[in-house]
Amino acid sequence: MGTIWSDLKAHRKRTADVRISDLLKDTSRFDDFSVNCGEMLLDFSKTSIDKPALNMLLKMAHNVEAKRDAMFRGDKINSTEDRAVLHTALRKRSDEPVFVDGEDIMPGVKTSLARMTAFANAVRKGEITANDGKPFTDVINIGIGGSDLGPVMATLALTPFHDGPRTHFISNVDGAHAHDTLKNLDPNRTLVIVASKTFTTIETMTNANTVLTWLQSKLGNDASKHLVAISTAEDKTRAYGIPPERTFGFEDWVGGRYSIWGPIGLSLMMAIGPENFGDFLSGAFEMDQHFLNAPLAENMPVLLGLIGIWHNNICGYPTRAILPYDQRLSRLPAYLQQLDMESNGKSVSIDGEPLDQNSGPVIWGEPGTNGQHAFYQLIHQGTSVVPCEFLIAAESFEPELQNHHNLLIANCLAQSEALMLGRSIENAPDSHRAFPGNRPSTTLIYRKLTPKTLGMIIALYEHRVFVEGAIWGINSFDQWGVELGKELASKMLPLVEKTMPTTGVDASTAGLIGKVRSLRKT
Repeated sequence: MGTIWSDLKAHRKRTADVRISDLLKDTSRFDDFSVNCGEMLLDFSKTSIDKPALNMLLKMAHNVEAKRDAMFRGDKINSTEDRAVLHTALRKRSDEPVFVDGEDIMPGVKTSLARMTAFANAVRKGEITANDGKPFTDVINIGIGGSDLGPVMATLALTPFHDGPRTHFISNVDGAHAHDTLKNLDPNRTLVIVASKTFTTIETMTNANTVLTWLQSKLGNDASKHLVAISTAEDKTRAYGIPPERTFGFEDWVGGRYSIWGPIGLSLMMAIGPENFGDFLSGAFEMDQHFLNAPLAENMPVLLGLIGIWHNNICGYPTRAILPYDQRLSRLPAYLQQLDMESNGKSVSIDGEPLDQNSGPVIWGEPGTNGQHAFYQLIHQGTSVVPCEFLIAAESFEPELQNHHNLLIANCLAQSEALMLGRSIENAPDSHRAFPGNRPSTTLIYRKLTPKTLGMIIALYEHRVFVEGAIWGINSFDQWGVELGKELASKMLPLVEKTMPTTGVDASTAGLIGKVRSLRKT
């Protein structure tokens, strides 16, 4: 691997002055530097990757195949937690078994999905009712991180398919989030999902307690008909007043940020219905099969991962912009922030040794065209090069507003072209209006943002994260980096709540606590 890294860097140094626009003079470049999966196409012809670089990158990817197969097989590739990684099993649409510790997990997966389907249908049809016997009109999902970002993103993305109760989400422990969500809802008409694997996540349980108090203010002490738990801690959920038939668990081989495909997706299923949720799973399964079976040179997740390696490690670009030209994908950048940065934000290898390459880049973005009037100034003319990843649908759900969608597509394509072409100083009135160009982008294009398409997009990015992590030799499936701050917060809380001495706390934190106390007195 070391030789390929050095060869790639040497090749980049030799070809650094070659402009992307020059590469595109080859009329076959689009065909050679794009790949299809079903109706979806990924174009990476507007990057500086040429054929020699692509061949070297593909050689680098050969070790990914064995790791990929181990993941799908159920091997415990999450070595620091001694766990398998099988979110793919949750969306498996075939009868082939998947074994963990010698046991086929697929019967349990199917049973869980059947329970979700029965419950969601009963709520949607008004067969499961509130305390007063009337149907629920609203559902609140309380969670944080993977228990929130996936359902929030997917529920918004699939708005045209909503035909169930209205869905709402509370995640931030900031009381404003609970307050502003609850103020226009009726406790009598609201079903509450508390999503926490351990049922101890402090932000989630703080919000749950607040919402429970809100329910009890109208319903009295018995709010059990209005509560659902997504958790493996059945003793804690039962103590909370949630019976086992309203508790949906998931296994330790499903990480939080990969959990939208199972019970964490219950709020999404209630909104769009089990049939559409099934299409969502089918789209992800189609991408899984493509990832498993397509040759490396035609494998969309592999190529997207290699593009990321090229930009991050070979070109030295430390960030990546996710730019969906789809208002309903406005939460996709935030979703991918967690998926990518929690997975690949590591500084040691699986063996615990310091990495000799940079790992995950900073992920950020906003939907187009809003971003054009915000940060595109920097990506066009700033001193830092930001690889951009555009997403666009060929068709919208609003045919009566076709002029809007035509303008949206035109903007998306124009931005990628402008980043690539730039405008030379010779063709600009002055240096302030010159654009350096030669800035890379990819474009993912699909027919329409259906449940199946969304499933494909999410699975594509999941596997992209896997590919990059496999090449860096890191464990993409633990997240120890989130623990320290949580531990310190539990120790900090008594200092914030009470006027206890701040002995032993660093001078900066002690000063900040003192300022909080003085402002509260004022």
